[in-house]
Amino acid sequence: MTLNASTTRHPAGRSLRIAVDIGGTFTDGLAVLLPGGRIWVGKCLTTPDDPGEAVSTVIADLLRQVAQAGGSAPRVGEVVHGTTLVTNTLIERKGARTALLTTTGIGDALDIGRELRYDLYDLDLQLPEPLVPRDRRIEVAGRMDALGTEVAPMADAAVARAVRALAALDVEAVAVCLLHGYLNDAHERRLKAGLQTRLPGLAVSISSAVAREIGEYERMSTTVANAYVQPLVARYLDQLQGRIGALAPAASLKIMVSSGGFTSGAAAAETPITLLESGPAAGVLSALNTARANGLDAILAFDMGGTTAKACVAVGGEPLVAHSFECARVHRFKRGSGLPILIPSIDLIEIGAGGGSIAHVNAMGLLNVGPESAGAVPGPACYQRGGREATVTDADLLLGYLNPDNFLGGEMKLSLAEATAALGRLARSLRLTVDQVARGIVGIVNENMASAARIHIAEKGHDPRAFTLVATGGAGPLHALEVARLLRIPRVLATIAAGAGSCLGLLAAPARVDRAWSNPALLAETDWSAAARVMQQLRDDAQAELDSAGVPAGSIVWSIGAQMRYLGQGHSVPVSIPYRRLDASAAAAVQRAFEACYRKLYGALVPGALPQVITWRLTGRATMKRHRFRWGDARAGGADAARGRRRVFLPVRGRFAEVPVFERYALAPGTMLAGPLVLEERESTLVVPMAAEVAVLPDYTISVTIREFE
Repeated sequence: MTLNASTTRHPAGRSLRIAVDIGGTFTDGLAVLLPGGRIWVGKCLTTPDDPGEAVSTVIADLLRQVAQAGGSAPRVGEVVHGTTLVTNTLIERKGARTALLTTTGIGDALDIGRELRYDLYDLDLQLPEPLVPRDRRIEVAGRMDALGTEVAPMADAAVARAVRALAALDVEAVAVCLLHGYLNDAHERRLKAGLQTRLPGLAVSISSAVAREIGEYERMSTTVANAYVQPLVARYLDQLQGRIGALAPAASLKIMVSSGGFTSGAAAAETPITLLESGPAAGVLSALNTARANGLDAILAFDMGGTTAKACVAVGGEPLVAHSFECARVHRFKRGSGLPILIPSIDLIEIGAGGGSIAHVNAMGLLNVGPESAGAVPGPACYQRGGREATVTDADLLLGYLNPDNFLGGEMKLSLAEATAALGRLARSLRLTVDQVARGIVGIVNENMASAARIHIAEKGHDPRAFTLVATGGAGPLHALEVARLLRIPRVLATIAAGAGSCLGLLAAPARVDRAWSNPALLAETDWSAAARVMQQLRDDAQAELDSAGVPAGSIVWSIGAQMRYLGQGHSVPVSIPYRRLDASAAAAVQRAFEACYRKLYGALVPGALPQVITWRLTGRATMKRHRFRWGDARAGGADAARGRRRVFLPVRGRFAEVPVFERYALAPGTMLAGPLVLEERESTLVVPMAAEVAVLPDYTISVTIREFE
């Protein structure tokens, strides 16, 4: 049955919001009926060759479920979307043929980079290849100095030469990044106008619109990356809007951005680089929503899917937001081996592998896992879709953590024989048993994730024992308890619909915009009239983006931030104050915020040192609300929760044992159980492989308190 909102009766006062997140292995979807918060979940394998196909499949399935539950489909008000398209395009180097226009003399900046070795002892060190080769970089005469003053004008002839040279390169996109363009973008805007007039249809990204921040290499890298993915993302979003329109003509399209908010499809198409971490950011928002509902102040958000696992520390109900990021690393876990990107992003750490990560024997003859993944195609061996390599999911199946007949509620059967065969091939090369290899794979993954999370928490100045781990993702609840035990985190929460946790985050995401302007100056010597003028320009531009997303102006709370340091220092700290007009009277508030942050981080101030502002920031965000969800289908409150017993491996005890298995949503709120046990649901599985107290909370969140650490 094909559902089309234009031909379906819409009950008065009811509407649907739909969230769809494309992951490396699965595409998840979730629909929420408003008012009331009833939810339905859809899930299918990602379609890498045409990601929008899986999105359409999931939306159609959700509409079908809603119609079956209520006899009619409400109007779909909006679709909120998160995607790995930008990340995958940069990693796989499948973006547009791109050129770069830059100031005469700095055409080699992409090759020079930071002139740092990220691994001093690697004799075969590899640096990431620039997205634009040297023969597609065009240098243009004209120059601004470090104060933003024009010292060499950009003549009409120089612009014309650049346009002719660019036309001869046959490119789809061009990045414009001129020296000190963050201070004065007159030359960049002039080049953009000339390109759009003489080469219509060419995608143009200018650094002052993408990353108006100091740091020539980082700003250039970000602008080039934006141009590189822009044509692909624009086409994708245009096609997606058409597909959504065929299913729900009245729905608007909102796009999740890396900072933990959403924007309009038009704004996302203009600066697609802001989508880089949209899916993982949504997982953090889902965990925070559950934390707020349960009165938790300090959490470790843990999201594990089919390709990666990521974590984020959040204290006081807010995640930290970083303003620089690294993607497409040559070595996945080596900082400095990727392309630097200047975008606001929830401060996540990639802490390990996903369910599809491939196990192999490394150069030293030892068992290793990842970073290569089987993805959705061909997938783990147990998926029976052509995969032959042993993966984490195959090991989980062999250890009894997964039910081969109940994966995706039984819609997708897992083959224990294929998993055993794949693990057996690896076992023979290691001279181990199949069980030993499976235990080794899961043990390595869990220990790697715990070790990375431990460092991440320590770097933020916290003790993991004071945290609660909140698990999302298809594989998150499956591995969360063992990761928490290794970290000595005493309590774990598994959210409702944890297997589609990123979608819950998409629905909970507020509207958000971020702008930045670098203008290094001592706080005491700040040109406040210029700062106020630029801040107002930034706010006007940000408000226009919010307007394009249909966000009411009165719902936004604005704040001013700054990256600050003492004069002569190399590292800066972030400060924030409520929005106000920037004038001389603001200096005291800014200095107090800086000193409070500096003292918290370093314990004391530097006597006699002079505070310096490097970059001003503006953030506008709708108020974070607590969302409560309940199932729209009949899965909750079933008659018989018990599903028998299953043989699973218990790491603490070092052996297999028979443990009870329950249907998660057949357990009523208030139910108390004792681990070890397994709780199954359609989209994920919660494994409690140790002695623990398990409680079903009123919102169907599962709370697990660990009692067996050694």
